Amino acid sequence: MEEYTFMDYIAIIGKRKWSIVLIVLAVTLGAAVYTKFMQQPVYQASARLFINNTSTSQDKPMDINDVIFQLQLMTTYKEIIRTNAIMDKVAEEHPEFGMTGDQLIGKLAVSSAENSQVMTLQVEDPSYRRAAEIVNAVSLTFKQEIPIIAKVDNVSILTAADLSKNPAPVKPNFKRNVAFAFIAGVIGAVGLAFLREVMNNTLKSEKDVEFVLGLPTLAVIGPQGSRSRNGRARKRRLDKQGEQHNVTID
Repeated sequence: MEEYTFMDYIAIIGKRKWSIVLIVLAVTLGAAVYTKFMQQPVYQASARLFINNTSTSQDKPMDINDVIFQLQLMTTYKEIIRTNAIMDKVAEEHPEFGMTGDQLIGKLAVSSAENSQVMTLQVEDPSYRRAAEIVNAVSLTFKQEIPIIAKVDNVSILTAADLSKNPAPVKPNFKRNVAFAFIAGVIGAVGLAFLREVMNNTLKSEKDVEFVLGLPTLAVIGPQGSRSRNGRARKRRLDKQGEQHNVTID
């Protein structure tokens, strides 16, 4: 296989620069149009719950056992809230959502910071108001059901989702999609240019002849362009002038 130098790569890109530019523009504009006009926007609403550690009192400082208990309690509550014991109740009390408990579980994301007693609930939906209503309903139902399930009332709603907000959608990310499309277009266009060059089997130089046929190059015919034509025309003018000189001498 022919070995290419860095300058060869630059020459290939330069030779096919316009096709590369057109491909990159097409891919980038296509991604921009698809993201802006064809993808459905998705909004996110969140609520925060405070989980009180009932194993300690305010006068007693927390020790390592209390920390371990708190982490286990938070993990347990994060599992409980994503069960049908909670979500079926939400679906039953809010038929306006038109969703089953399993569908609600799929829409709910639960997280918490390390060593934190605050649990964050997030719901994504094409409608922000609907997402806010769902996350608030889940928060309230969880607070009401925990005393029945865990026999302890230690959940408080810190912040509920604001129904009056008009936030920007979290998906799709227009700038990120366009940037990814531009990078992918550049990589694809340059790769296609090199592939076309590799697939081109024509002999372009004496090196190609030596490589393909395994024979040394004995002679090279120069370009038969305008320079050769000018040389022939000049020779004819000189010959004509010589003929006229000979006639004058006679």
